[in-house]
Amino acid sequence: MYKLLMGTVFSVALTGSVMAAEQVEVLHWWTSGGEAAALNVLKGNLEKEGVAWQDMPVAGGGGEQAMTVLRARVTSGNPPTAVQMLGFDITDWAEQGALADLNDLAAKEGWDKVVPEALQKFSKYDGKWVAAPVNVHSTNWVWANKKIFDELGIAEPTSWDELIAALDKIKAAGKVAVAHGGQPWQDATIFDAVVMSTGGPDFYKKALVDLDPEALGSDTMKTAFERMAQLRTYVDDNFSGRDWNLASAMVIEGKAGVQFMGDWAKGEFLKAGQKPGVDFSCFRFPGTQGTVTFNSDQFAMFSVGEDKQAAQVKLAAAIAEPGFQSAFNVVKGSVPARTDVPDTDFDDCGKKGMKDLAEASASGKLFGSMAHGHAAPAAVKQAVYDVVTAAFNGQVDPAAATKQLVEAVAAAQ
Repeated sequence: MYKLLMGTVFSVALTGSVMAAEQVEVLHWWTSGGEAAALNVLKGNLEKEGVAWQDMPVAGGGGEQAMTVLRARVTSGNPPTAVQMLGFDITDWAEQGALADLNDLAAKEGWDKVVPEALQKFSKYDGKWVAAPVNVHSTNWVWANKKIFDELGIAEPTSWDELIAALDKIKAAGKVAVAHGGQPWQDATIFDAVVMSTGGPDFYKKALVDLDPEALGSDTMKTAFERMAQLRTYVDDNFSGRDWNLASAMVIEGKAGVQFMGDWAKGEFLKAGQKPGVDFSCFRFPGTQGTVTFNSDQFAMFSVGEDKQAAQVKLAAAIAEPGFQSAFNVVKGSVPARTDVPDTDFDDCGKKGMKDLAEASASGKLFGSMAHGHAAPAAVKQAVYDVVTAAFNGQVDPAAATKQLVEAVAAAQ
């Protein structure tokens, strides 16, 4: 009896040990219905391989709360297997030596060939793969009410002058021309597009990625601030503090003509039962065709004990697997982080986004978004926010804003 009991205990302990070895703990902030449903695809894929998923959701849009939880876990010497992360946050943790080495998996799966170089800037540190990218959100989109455009005879604008002419027509028809939420990150999202449209890709890179003082203080930048002031005349009086999804609703309901927002806005249109090309249109901010500004969700893999490494590698492989990349991004509104995923299951805007991403990556015109933390570190981003929002709200004129931008970026570095 004693031997039998001991055998049972040993068997349970061994089983528990195996289960512990094949388990991943994932910290993320994807808690909304669609995002949670998309993550279930990943959980299911791992379960088929015998890997249990320990969920660690921390609600909060940009992940600030999740990062607070993460710091506490790492400080206590007990990091999660993987953590959803953005841009320079990955680089910061890699600099601290906290992230795992995924080079063997990346070489085996050929990640270098299929993940755009601009994303690899964050997926890798010092030549070592440390994170598995899930998606690419591009930010230089225009979302338009197709009925308003058709009724007013407006074609999709392809230049700044055509955009202004379209906005004038919408405003004259008694509609709000630009649906906008007056929050710093939303102001900065428009600013990214306006800078790209005004100065082109080389100027955008010099000013907002390289942080070149001459570009930041140039006449071209002053023109960008003048254009921001011009766009301010097309928003309604109640825009201050409005959430982005409420601005999307204005376009959906026919109260406004356009919204300048990243591709997560598409989810609002789809949830409302609208169809791309029928009820709404998606096109690049005029003057930015051929270029893409982006942010990318990635799962950074933390250094864990040998007993957890096999499961961690399976998790990273499952994230990068083409089938998951397709299933997840169809739901999320973004496009896959790898350029070899078929566009079969994507709607027209998704297909367009995937084509644009592949072309921009191939031509060297894929750039991290300043507004969304992929062009410069957080301190610089915040400094740009402060100047852009003050300028957009008319607190400083374009010439003063240009001068302040140079000073604010220099102080933040």
